[in-house]
Amino acid sequence: MTVPTGRFSAYWERRLDKLEEKERRRAQQLPGWRNRRHRRPLAVVLVAGDLVLVAGAANFAVGDAWVFPVLWLGGIVVGGSAFVLLRTLTGLMCGGFSRLLDEREREWRHRVTYTAYQILSYLMIIAVLYCLLIAQAQDGGARGAMMLAALLVTGTTVPSVLLGWSLPDDDPEDFEEAIGHA
Repeated sequence: MTVPTGRFSAYWERRLDKLEEKERRRAQQLPGWRNRRHRRPLAVVLVAGDLVLVAGAANFAVGDAWVFPVLWLGGIVVGGSAFVLLRTLTGLMCGGFSRLLDEREREWRHRVTYTAYQILSYLMIIAVLYCLLIAQAQDGGARGAMMLAALLVTGTTVPSVLLGWSLPDDDPEDFEEAIGHA
């Protein structure tokens, strides 16, 4: 069964146009926050949230009444909030379609994605070693799964942390042009 390429490409064009419009609206959100002074503290909060997740996973025990749930949920809420804000403030560079990015943004995304991939690979090696070390311990499988999940979440936030920390401040004229076209 073949898919008619005309209909398929037309569908994707419409979809990308919708995403482009959504991106234009989102680009107008929080214009005063799009600088290093606001992004860097969020990057630190996100890293702290990730570390709390890892600490929760390290303290996981089946039947644990409060340590794991408090750490895990705290890490998710704190890290998740910072993650969403950073994604907005960095212009969805680490997850947007290439068509929606200019050359500078594409270059930043490629650099950050490559570095994040390497970091995620190392985190997965650490997770495997942790699983091997605790395999014979009580609840070893569940503890290993929790650590794997925590390190995977940590690895997926790396692009946003790197962009939030290292992106230069946006040019205020870009926002004046964006608001003028709206």
